[in-house]
Amino acid sequence: MTNTQIPAVRPQQQVAEAAPAPRPSARERGTRLLAALFLAPTIVGIVIFTVVPIVGSIVLSLFHWNVIDSPTFAGAANYREMVNDSTVLVSFRNTLVFMVLAVALQLLVALTLALAVNGRMPVWLRSVFRSAFFFPLILSAASISVVMKYLFNQDFGLVNWLLGLIGIAPVPWLTSENSAMAAVILVYVWQQFGFSFLLFVGGLNNIPKEIHEAASLDGATGLRKHLSVTLPLLSPTLLVASVVGIINALQVFEQPYVLTNGGPGDSTRTVVMVIYETAFEQLRFGEASAVGVLLFVLVMAVTALQFRLSRRFVHYQ
Repeated sequence: MTNTQIPAVRPQQQVAEAAPAPRPSARERGTRLLAALFLAPTIVGIVIFTVVPIVGSIVLSLFHWNVIDSPTFAGAANYREMVNDSTVLVSFRNTLVFMVLAVALQLLVALTLALAVNGRMPVWLRSVFRSAFFFPLILSAASISVVMKYLFNQDFGLVNWLLGLIGIAPVPWLTSENSAMAAVILVYVWQQFGFSFLLFVGGLNNIPKEIHEAASLDGATGLRKHLSVTLPLLSPTLLVASVVGIINALQVFEQPYVLTNGGPGDSTRTVVMVIYETAFEQLRFGEASAVGVLLFVLVMAVTALQFRLSRRFVHYQ
């Protein structure tokens, strides 16, 4: 007669198997329901205004459609046509150049002004500067561009008049391929740097003063202190400002459209301008959607690369 061995059961395992999982109380269920109700409008808004348009654009990019006739399936033809279109390729090049120069200048100006405002000055004067630097951001980009178009006019613009006072000849800001992109970047940065400025001001205020005092005792002063202490501690804020700045710069439209209409030639034509012209002027919505899908992929890739690189360069306290 064989002896049957019964596997030993640990007391903890017996308790775990015997005791059922506790059911959430009525208060917990009410809290979860309330949280779901508060989140519902945001989730519905994201689905309707973000997820559905993205999916619709991807589907529409596989069709030829001019709104008047029924859509016809095109497969990857729109993407092949986009790759062979010189205007589309130039627009992507212009957009990338604009992104690099505009974001770099925007962050530099915003950080410099934030450091200056965060220095020793009366509280009321600091509040005045904060309001003044943020004010352009709440204005319409189209209205600002209309005003700036007159200021940068070669014949009677205020900018060339001021340059003439110091002996500089009038510059064809908006009519020359060499200067048109520079004018667009200056107008864009002037309006957009206020957001990064406020981020940097908040980040600087969160840096403990004891750290700067310790750096001063170690002999760090001026630029050396900012490079060795301020920037590493401000790196999370710098990451947020750069991510938002790059996403916005890749979607720039109003400034080049109003100031130069993409010219001279195609020197300031951006990707969003090509999408607008292809869809609403040429009624080629499938081709425009294909360009939009590629821009979406580019934005996601650049953002993912930023977060990947942030593991090395971003230091959290």
